[in-house]
Amino acid sequence: MKSVDAQKLIEWRRTFHQFPEPGWEEFVTTGTLISLLRDMGLEVKTGPAMIRRESILGRNEAQVARAIENARQYGISSALLNEMDGLTGCMALLDSGKPGPTFGFRFDIDCVYVQESSEACHFPQQQGFQSRRPGLMHACGHDGHTAIGLGVAAWLVANRDALCGKYKLIFQPAEEGVRGARPVSDSGVLDDVDYFMALHLGCNLKKGEVLLDPQDFLCTTKLDIYFNGEPAHAGADPEKGHNALAGACLAASQILAAPRHSAGMSRVNVGVLRAGEGRNVIPASAEMQIEVRGQTAAITEYLVDYVDRCVQGAALVHQLSASIEKTGEAVDFRNDRQMIDMMQQVIDKHEELSSVSACMGGSEDASLMVRRVQQHGGKALYFIVGADQPAGHHKAEFDIAEEALSVGLMLFTEGVQSILAAETRSGCVAEQ
Repeated sequence: MKSVDAQKLIEWRRTFHQFPEPGWEEFVTTGTLISLLRDMGLEVKTGPAMIRRESILGRNEAQVARAIENARQYGISSALLNEMDGLTGCMALLDSGKPGPTFGFRFDIDCVYVQESSEACHFPQQQGFQSRRPGLMHACGHDGHTAIGLGVAAWLVANRDALCGKYKLIFQPAEEGVRGARPVSDSGVLDDVDYFMALHLGCNLKKGEVLLDPQDFLCTTKLDIYFNGEPAHAGADPEKGHNALAGACLAASQILAAPRHSAGMSRVNVGVLRAGEGRNVIPASAEMQIEVRGQTAAITEYLVDYVDRCVQGAALVHQLSASIEKTGEAVDFRNDRQMIDMMQQVIDKHEELSSVSACMGGSEDASLMVRRVQQHGGKALYFIVGADQPAGHHKAEFDIAEEALSVGLMLFTEGVQSILAAETRSGCVAEQ
């Protein structure tokens, strides 16, 4: 099989690192990907062809409009922007023309709201590929995931004649806040996938370590809560005001006191509370951003119901109106044993790699894709590749050992070869 130059992976990673874009705003990233993938000779779909608009969560239309204009100024063509139709992400397709299974791969493309370190010891700063966008950074490794996805695409094209089956490479928007997988899944593009793979770089694993069976990924629901009351002068007529800040504070204290669940892990956090215009004005509006997580869907639903009661109770006490908007969600999932064993065999061939075990405690948007594939009879694997990051995810000093890009690419490509070999042995695929 023909290989892909490791230096090309690094080049791609550094290109995307310099122009990070938040979820649902990745128009430069998507336009760049479409052009690169089509230059390889691949069919590429974008916009409504892979995103179900009605399933979108956590999207700010004003910010999206600004992002489209930024992309236009950056040089993304009007033709590409029109094709995206206000949506980000894309899917590359390769049909070998020979009978065989359908593979699906997920690579997330968005960034986080972090100001990248400007310290001289920070590697992207040293090498001149640090973020060019204040307050935005690829501090979760998605630039590396995107580069690996392009590497998989290039490998598929180079080895098309030796392959069989069909291949779908999904470059997913809005992973942060677990917002993008649902619209992709609901579009139906995964429903014919026999084997699905996705990865994450880092997660505090050392270079050469691979986690094939991550445990205890939590279900999660992200909620934005809005309180509306009545303003009044705090000195002249305070009784005429209905204090939204007070209502939000009451709700926040009760939410943080949520009884934990006996059936498994439960988590709740109030991350943002905004309210008030001035010290002498009764606050008429307040906004909260919270999340709940549970080891099972039932625990998460229990917490969401509890939050709703807290919000409605606080609104009643302070004579407010209140609304709750779901802005993201993920579910629990388990990898298929066949996929774990297959990838373990790949790892065993490489002395520099080793399998490790770990409990995660976080949440992952790809869980919805895993669940969708499994519900339609396919098998799925989500794995983690160590990358020696010098700081934790979502921190200003975050970085990845770029050698991990080649490891990730190798696991995808040798995983495909291992599956095809197994299918041939079982008679599902005829010998070429």
